[in-house]
Amino acid sequence: MVAAVLAAGLASCVSEPAFKVEGQVADAADKMLYFEQTGLEGIVALDSVRLGTGGTFKFTQPRPEAPDFYRLRMEGKVINFAVDSTETVTVRADYGHFATDYQIEGSDNNAKIKELVLLQADLQNRVNQLGTAGLPAGVAHDSLMHLIDRYKDAVKRNYIFVGPNKSYAYFALFQQLNGYMIFDPLSNKDDIKCFAAVATSLNNLYPHADRSRNLYNMVIKGMKNTRTPQVKEVELPAGVVREASIIDIPLMDVHGVTRHLTDLKGKVVLIDFTVYQHAASAARNLALRELYGKYAGQGLEIYQIALDADEHFWKTASDNLPWICVRDPQGPYSPYLNIYGVTELPAAFVVNRNNELAVRVGEKTALEEEIKKLL
Repeated sequence: MVAAVLAAGLASCVSEPAFKVEGQVADAADKMLYFEQTGLEGIVALDSVRLGTGGTFKFTQPRPEAPDFYRLRMEGKVINFAVDSTETVTVRADYGHFATDYQIEGSDNNAKIKELVLLQADLQNRVNQLGTAGLPAGVAHDSLMHLIDRYKDAVKRNYIFVGPNKSYAYFALFQQLNGYMIFDPLSNKDDIKCFAAVATSLNNLYPHADRSRNLYNMVIKGMKNTRTPQVKEVELPAGVVREASIIDIPLMDVHGVTRHLTDLKGKVVLIDFTVYQHAASAARNLALRELYGKYAGQGLEIYQIALDADEHFWKTASDNLPWICVRDPQGPYSPYLNIYGVTELPAAFVVNRNNELAVRVGEKTALEEEIKKLL
């Protein structure tokens, strides 16, 4: 009986989902290699090994429930990588160029993270050279800002907005230069949009993950910090200001009134990104009208965002629709497409009564059933 219990316990340990980090570091005999987690609270030591003459190593850890970040460290040099559903990450490096000239296999995410590391190292090198160039302070400052802005534009375009749901996009947000974050989530409106795009995508995929919640809190704080006051500021009593769990969309409706998505708290909201001039728009709106007619009385609202270039056409087409119809004049360049991770139209999301994203609508989503659950 005791043997059976022990065997069952051993089987459960063996079957626990795990991932492996293995590989080889050349010319590193007798050197210590450390395996660490890059957590929200700082670096967490997981394991270590003294390398033999062959330089081979293997670490095993429980697989995280949501994507997480790890690193290999040797004498102050590190190799960063992410783990999501990957079973094995393979790393090959040499002692002399451990942090830069390494090979990593296992996922496209880690190849992109390496690219970002090398880009940041090049930026740091250029900034260091600028600091020793002897330029006047004003010229040096302008040159520094030019370097940083050009770097940020490239990273936004090639890593963040093309894959806001990827681990490498999250990694890009937290890169540093001289100990300071390159992207500012608390006071730069353009940078906050980058954080919001990744936060929304992570929240759709991993709503209960600590990183998702932490990123969303940063975005909300940044939006509060950069919000332009509409009237004279008044100090409010504690507890009056509340945080929303969705990113607001403030756009004008057909009557010229700015409608805020976050003002709809208390209702179940269907967010619908669409183009009225699309051939399928009429049929889509007919289906939405039927849905709206059945459930509007129970608390359903539709917040429909048109991306049409022709404002007059949009006003005419939406004039008789019973729900909230707004339009983003930036059309396909709307920042809200990136923020909400929209890659093709039409696209829709369902928000619960607490202003929280509940469902990203896909081809197999039973939309009416999902709405009825939330009502």
